[in-house]
Amino acid sequence: MVFKPEIWAAQALVSLRKSLVYAGPQVVNHDYEGEIKKVGDTVHIKMLGDVTVRPYTGADITYDDIADAEMNLKVDQADYFGFEVDDVDKAQAGDEMAKRTDAASWKMAEKVDSYVAGLYTQVQSANVLSTVNVTTGDIAYNSLVDLKVRLDECNVQTTGRYVIVPSWYHGLLLKSPNFINAEKAADNGQALRNGQVGRAAGFDILMSNAVPIITGNDYAVMAGVSDAISFADQVNQMETMRLPNKFATVVRGLHVYGAKVIRPDALAVLTASRD
Repeated sequence: MVFKPEIWAAQALVSLRKSLVYAGPQVVNHDYEGEIKKVGDTVHIKMLGDVTVRPYTGADITYDDIADAEMNLKVDQADYFGFEVDDVDKAQAGDEMAKRTDAASWKMAEKVDSYVAGLYTQVQSANVLSTVNVTTGDIAYNSLVDLKVRLDECNVQTTGRYVIVPSWYHGLLLKSPNFINAEKAADNGQALRNGQVGRAAGFDILMSNAVPIITGNDYAVMAGVSDAISFADQVNQMETMRLPNKFATVVRGLHVYGAKVIRPDALAVLTASRD
């Protein structure tokens, strides 16, 4: 097989993004300027200024000279993988390099999701709800309603809202008649994004094992829209080489990334205590 780094790097990134929940397109955005080349790079996020709406009286129109702000996102995270493939094993297992690269992408996705999940601590303090002992389907659903109301009060758009819950929380939601699971979706769930298991209280419900445990049995259930968090990543190193002392090939890859909460008011967090 001829190794083409740019093709493999792209494939690794595609495989990685297929398994992301917290860093998936429904939860984060890629609205930034700049090309990522290495750890330590800075990407620039343009924050559009507000437009003033004035009453029209027939007089001359006033035009705003809007000054756009800029925030910087630091690409300060890096993970790598490396493995060797014996020529004999490759002959027996087929294209083992591609299979193992795909598996490595899934492992990297777990680390990325855990990193983005930890950003829940940056939500504005007014959007941190009290701890709720979630023991029934009704309590699970009503807690989502509380998150919805908090976002409503912050004037967060209703389209594209998500909430990420752990598996046990999803299990309780399944017992609530207000929960619409994936199988009941109009398209049988075919259009659902990574980790999405249904809808409730105006949210797309995503399930993830990366939901942070605050302490003990308390989980940080985060809700919001993708405008709240910007995310940048790149698999910018993919290479292979022959081992000098055996009939085998090594493959290694480097994934660099970073994230920034740019709208803490567009996130809300519930502390859900598991009984």
